[in-house]
Amino acid sequence: MSQINVKNLTFCYDGSFDNIFENVSFSIDTNWKLGFIGRNGKGKTTFLRLLMGEYQYSGSIEASVQFGYFPYVMDERQKKAPAADILDEMKCGCELWRVICELSLLQEESDILFRPFDTLSPGERTKVMLAVLFSGDNDFLLIDEPTNHLDNNAREAVKQYLSGKNGYILVSHDRELLDACIDHVLVLNRKSVEVQSGNFSAWWENKERRDQFAEAENEKHKKEIRKLKQAAKRTSDWADKNESTKIGFDPVKEHDRCISSRSFIGAKTKKMQSRVKQMEKRISREIEEKEGLLNDIERVSELKLQQIVHHKNTLVDIRDYSVKYDTAEAPLFSGLTFSVKRGERIALHGGNGCGKSTLIKAILSKAGIYEGKLPIAEQGICDVASGLIISYVSQDTDGMSGSLQDFCTLRSLDQSLFFSVLRQLDFERAQFTKDISELSAGQKKKVLIASSLLSPSHLYIWDEPLNFIDVFSRMQIEKLICSYSPTMLFVEHDKCFREKIATKVIEL
Repeated sequence: MSQINVKNLTFCYDGSFDNIFENVSFSIDTNWKLGFIGRNGKGKTTFLRLLMGEYQYSGSIEASVQFGYFPYVMDERQKKAPAADILDEMKCGCELWRVICELSLLQEESDILFRPFDTLSPGERTKVMLAVLFSGDNDFLLIDEPTNHLDNNAREAVKQYLSGKNGYILVSHDRELLDACIDHVLVLNRKSVEVQSGNFSAWWENKERRDQFAEAENEKHKKEIRKLKQAAKRTSDWADKNESTKIGFDPVKEHDRCISSRSFIGAKTKKMQSRVKQMEKRISREIEEKEGLLNDIERVSELKLQQIVHHKNTLVDIRDYSVKYDTAEAPLFSGLTFSVKRGERIALHGGNGCGKSTLIKAILSKAGIYEGKLPIAEQGICDVASGLIISYVSQDTDGMSGSLQDFCTLRSLDQSLFFSVLRQLDFERAQFTKDISELSAGQKKKVLIASSLLSPSHLYIWDEPLNFIDVFSRMQIEKLICSYSPTMLFVEHDKCFREKIATKVIEL
């Protein structure tokens, strides 16, 4: 066992005005199963790349281990080749037999190593890369969101596999995965970095308790400050009033006063003013103790949804429906029957490649939203209500670019409202000036979700909306959907989200 010591780490990207990290210090052990938690854009992936030595920084990172990073970056040539042929390129000194052993732990056959990498499913690619990653000795492994785009079976296999390993940092927003796999957390709070033992649920429980204590302490300090300010003002007013009586008096009305009373009044005033100064010192001390109490509290704003009601009760009607790609021999699915009625939230569930996204595109095509022609042959009925307005969030954020202002113009969105929703989703104001291509994957997804929320619709179709989205925003979106109960058809592999949101699950 050894330690990784981070001391006074400061880093910002070239051309950026704000630091990602500023004088950050902490230590972690290399035999931990460490979950890495934080808001989108806070620097989780950046920190992993700093460990890999990809960027220049100030401060120090002391480590006596080699680092391995998931996912591997592969060029077009490597993607066309079988993984067995490029193992040494992926990880220097990697041995085939060890990769095969790791694959067996991932409940996968070794034949996928001998098929072209780009023909593998997302789950198979993830398993191959994890098997290569864990095939070495004494490496500390950096695993960046391994379950994105994975179906339930692949997620279960990855979860069981990682729970039996140690010596890694796991970046993930999947609460169930974090609870099953980690024994420590590294948290990027708003103003601090925190290392704590336990899984996600233990950290979250401690955080809620700590936040409640901070809120209570803050209220106590605020009350004390108000009382002290009132007392200081009252005493100051008395002192001023008393001071004004030092010079001049009416001998008829104030027959007990004489010229020698002036020194007595002055001494009394001085004593009152001394009390005011003591109160001001106490006020300063209370304010100082109050500062910082709420710095790390995640304030989750309540989102709003602009839904509209369609005159029909059944919005989508699918009966005995089958879809087959023109180049395929067998259909993706057949005999599918279900309907989407007003107020229902239907989750499409099934393995990668079973046709969930294809079904969504077929529905969008019927509604006149999907551009282009789908290369599929259909049988059965897939009807969409006339005049149906659909708000669609795609699972794909690749290729998103341009300014946020241009994005608003293209989608006819009110710019001030759009930026307001992004702020509620924890966008910093500095990010509004960036090109969308410079945003993190989670921030790009938030751009699409904000656009969807501001588009008045009868039906919301979201295809894996939570990929890369941070835990706090996931809970925020869950609360929104539970509050407004919109009509939805969605695909989401986050089990916690699906179980909380779906009123019905359709298995493909």
